[in-house]
Amino acid sequence: MDLIIIGLLGGLITGISPCILPVLPVIFLTGGAQSARFDGEALPAARGRPYLVILGLMLSFSLVTLVGSLVLGLLNLPQDVIRWAGIAVLILLGIALIVPRLEQLLEKPFQWLPRKEVQNRGSGFGVGLALGAVFVPCAGPVLAAIIVAGSTGRIGLDTVLLTVSFAVGVAAPLLAFALAGRGLVQRIRAFRARERGLRIAAGVAMIALAVGLVFNVPQQLQRLLPDYTAGLQQDLAEKQGDALDLGGLVTDENRELSNCTNAATVLEECGQAPAIRGIEQWLNTPDGEGIDIDDLRGRVVLIDFWAYSCINCQRSIPHVVAWDEAYRDSGLQVIGIHSPEYAFEKDADNVRAGARDFGIEYPVALDNSLSTWTAYRNRYWPAHYLIDADGVVRHISFGEGNYAATEKMIRDLLVDADPDAALPAPTEVADSTPEVGSTTRETFLGSAKDVNYGGDGPYRAGRSDYGLPDQQPDDSFALDGDWQVETQYATPAGEDAGGIRLSYRAAEVRMVLAGAGRVTVQDAEGTRRTIEVDGTPRSYEVVEGAPSKGTLTLAVSPGVKVYSFTFG
Repeated sequence: MDLIIIGLLGGLITGISPCILPVLPVIFLTGGAQSARFDGEALPAARGRPYLVILGLMLSFSLVTLVGSLVLGLLNLPQDVIRWAGIAVLILLGIALIVPRLEQLLEKPFQWLPRKEVQNRGSGFGVGLALGAVFVPCAGPVLAAIIVAGSTGRIGLDTVLLTVSFAVGVAAPLLAFALAGRGLVQRIRAFRARERGLRIAAGVAMIALAVGLVFNVPQQLQRLLPDYTAGLQQDLAEKQGDALDLGGLVTDENRELSNCTNAATVLEECGQAPAIRGIEQWLNTPDGEGIDIDDLRGRVVLIDFWAYSCINCQRSIPHVVAWDEAYRDSGLQVIGIHSPEYAFEKDADNVRAGARDFGIEYPVALDNSLSTWTAYRNRYWPAHYLIDADGVVRHISFGEGNYAATEKMIRDLLVDADPDAALPAPTEVADSTPEVGSTTRETFLGSAKDVNYGGDGPYRAGRSDYGLPDQQPDDSFALDGDWQVETQYATPAGEDAGGIRLSYRAAEVRMVLAGAGRVTVQDAEGTRRTIEVDGTPRSYEVVEGAPSKGTLTLAVSPGVKVYSFTFG
């Protein structure tokens, strides 16, 4: 029951968020205005049309969100094939609204209403199905929980209930808007003589939405609007995070993890540690053999969830490496669970190189399917789970920081396991965790999740010619020249170098780069340096010094792939 309430609340918040605005004209015209009835009509409009439009949207959105990624992966199809199919259907249905006979033909498989009703303006169910396939609401805590569950294939009754309740919550404001639109149209006499015009307007709105989606126009509009629901989403995440379990739904194996408080300063009792499962490959173990958590009874275990290109993990790993070196002989077993954020982070050679660069000698498990991530109900990179000698989880810390408290608890558990243990002095690794909000957030250049783009015009997948804006927002990047933007990276497309202008706040700036070539970096004072790039994706230092606010101009040679900027 709690999950249903949380899903409804999350959906309602999303249903009034700025992300919903691009679909409102289509909902108003196809769901509301198209169902208006006027006196003297030979064939009255279907009164159930708004409900069927919203029902179609709920159904396709739920299916696409819950199992779309999993099914496409099994079929080896691109992850955006459903989106493009939805856009094509929107265009087709938009034309059909302008050409009534085509609309009747397209919606015939979904015409459940009496014949005399659907002959006039159609049921609207097909329109809803197409909208649901391209509908991309703002990502809040509930949607995050659903997406992780769907992408990892761990779909149970709780997941389905959460998905359906979320869809109902989103649908409620949309349905209210559609019904209000119908009432408005019925009350204005001028609309009675312009029923044909309403159909054409609805068709134009659908085609305009489809074209806008191709060029990511809704995304650009959303960037210009303040997210007035962000505070509500944050409150929901903080108050209901455990019930949602952003890393996967609660099971009997991991239910007691809810007893742990993030970054607590004292040891807690949080149930037996879940098994390490679904590991594709092990590094730094004899003959690549796996590790069973139950075989480590008698030793204190620290599990570190990380990804090698994650800047937060890079600042955390020196502490973990120091603990491994200091306490390994005293009974501590460190295990790194490498849970990829990027596709290239699934490559074993890349992870092996990253582990070597960071001086990691403890075992590393490649959790490419996020199975162990899900089993531990994890939420962040990095995350530390401290397990005592009896296999009980005693401490959880999400994100950076809290190192002194974590080390103290490691020492306490080692003494509990062996009162005669002679422990070395505490480690001395500087805490480089930045203050919250003091740095630019991680910036991605791939089209799948571009963040902080501040250039003119849309930022979209494919080859485009970009130009630098006259006024660029703080904490943003802009491209200059001929660029090819792929799902996870951007690369110069022509024979000349591509330009990037970066506005940032940080003491440290790094870039995740791959390929072969060079990146020339120039700061505001004109100082230049060159980064030689060669090989698989890894993190390169761009700026390191005192905290500052600045602007960098970068020239990227053809052959170099730019994945992201990270800041510290």
